[in-house]
Amino acid sequence: MTGRPGRTGRGGGQAGAGDLLALVRTGRATTRGALQQATGLSRATVGQRLDRLFRAGWLREGAGGPVDSPLGGRPSITLEFDDAHAVVLAADLDTRHARAAVLSLTGELLAEHSGVLAVEEGPDVVLGELGGWFAELLEKAGHRADEVCGIGIAVPGPVDSEAGRVVQPPMMPGWDGYDIRGRLARAFTDRTGAPPVPVLVDNDANLMAYGEQRTAHPDCSAFVLVKVSTGIGAGVVVDGAVYRGVDGGAGDIGHIRVGTEALCRCGSRGCLAAVASGGAVARRLAESGVPAASGSDVRDLLAAGHPEAAALAREAGRQVGDVLATVVTLLNPGVLMIAGDLAGTPFVTGVRELLYQRALPRSTARLEVVTSRLGERAGLVGAGALVVEHLYAPERVEERLLAMGF
Repeated sequence: MTGRPGRTGRGGGQAGAGDLLALVRTGRATTRGALQQATGLSRATVGQRLDRLFRAGWLREGAGGPVDSPLGGRPSITLEFDDAHAVVLAADLDTRHARAAVLSLTGELLAEHSGVLAVEEGPDVVLGELGGWFAELLEKAGHRADEVCGIGIAVPGPVDSEAGRVVQPPMMPGWDGYDIRGRLARAFTDRTGAPPVPVLVDNDANLMAYGEQRTAHPDCSAFVLVKVSTGIGAGVVVDGAVYRGVDGGAGDIGHIRVGTEALCRCGSRGCLAAVASGGAVARRLAESGVPAASGSDVRDLLAAGHPEAAALAREAGRQVGDVLATVVTLLNPGVLMIAGDLAGTPFVTGVRELLYQRALPRSTARLEVVTSRLGERAGLVGAGALVVEHLYAPERVEERLLAMGF
């Protein structure tokens, strides 16, 4: 029996197994009949392609759906992405601290650890330590190392995501051009004995934005997150995808010049981060006799209601808000999220004051200015989601199925 010609898949031909999996994962088609209708494939062809996904353990049958026919009959069996067949590892590096986690394929945190881990110790030491953290977390979560399908890592610097390397990072001495993917894969294997797995690397603000947008604002087609901690960076998600620019430099707003002579860690003078980051606020507090060395110290002071910290945070918010007026005018986002160590009431109040004063009403009429929903876990959730979307993209599904012999 010859079926109808299948509708075009992403590869330019008929819809393949990867396209069918994408339809099920996104909920656009969750029965065999709906898959036939969405793709134009015959019942037999759909069955053959689904069989490959079932054998790989990536699909399962759920409960029966409603009966569409007025004449009754058996309900259609729904299809579900089986998120129990693998887990993802994720890490989020800050300048002085790090977080790591085991996540399900749907983003649920199964085990988590945070601790002191300074990027200035260098990539070999830091990534080696993460390998140990991952081994302990897998044991805590009750999962074997061979269940891990990939690792995602967020770093506080510009990233060439195709190469998996940071590019001239101002706050990561010794990391420029380093093979993060290769070293972390080896550290994972050395500590667990499992075969190497794919490692994806991206900027921390990018992955925070990705995690927050997918979790709390999935319908927002233009989403901007600004992270203000030791430094300042922004992540932009457009139509559900991270916007990185031509070589990973998009969103580096901390190094926009703001007309001051303050020396920045990048070596230039007048950068926004030099006057309005958590590190800059900490320096000003220290100069006035208040013990503070980093953005996390400022966060603790703000939580305690320290008046001078609150005043400086509000001033920093006004300086960032002045820059964000241009960002909002350029990108016209629906959501502007403030995250990081300074993302409290004083800073956000300062941002709002200058943003609404300087930006055109047309640019802010439908804008929501909000704070983080996921908090310190945003980067982990975004890193996990990046891995899952990479590994289960239609074209990669085909490659992986073939490699597994299906």
